[in-house]
Amino acid sequence: MTTGRATPAEDACTNALPRAALGGPISHAVSRVARLHRIAAGKALRGVDLYPGQELLMMHLWDRGAVRQTELIRALELDPSTVTKMLQRLEQTGHVRRRPDPADRRAVLVEATDESCALHTAVEAAWGDLEEHTLAGLDPAERTELLRLLAKVEENLCRETEDCPDRRRAASA
Repeated sequence: MTTGRATPAEDACTNALPRAALGGPISHAVSRVARLHRIAAGKALRGVDLYPGQELLMMHLWDRGAVRQTELIRALELDPSTVTKMLQRLEQTGHVRRRPDPADRRAVLVEATDESCALHTAVEAAWGDLEEHTLAGLDPAERTELLRLLAKVEENLCRETEDCPDRRRAASA
């Protein structure tokens, strides 16, 4: 005899919101999407031999050349210890080189190695594939609208956290 009630295992397989998240269905969806996007990015980058987040650091170095480690920390908006750990791993794999800044021996310059430049095309392709998988089924107008809405959400969260870099304010103006 069935009671019409789902078992705990069946509940786990539904997309129903947890009761505690009923007041924030969008926030719950954003959290789920961010987690899934990071997993998909990890899969896309596996063939490139990078972990999620490392490609963003490499993109910055490929575009800017040698930069101070403090600039990377600001640009990536990550904790200094996280960036240090990323740089250690990338240095071990031969993708980055760190050296004292000749203008200020207390500062460290970080630069992409010539060997890392071979990754550039592969990272671009991985991000292009990730973008297409992420936006599959959305027409160009929906993609534009999604980008516009995400920018608004980002700006709201920036203000709430008081963590709005100048570059982001300029981009949304």
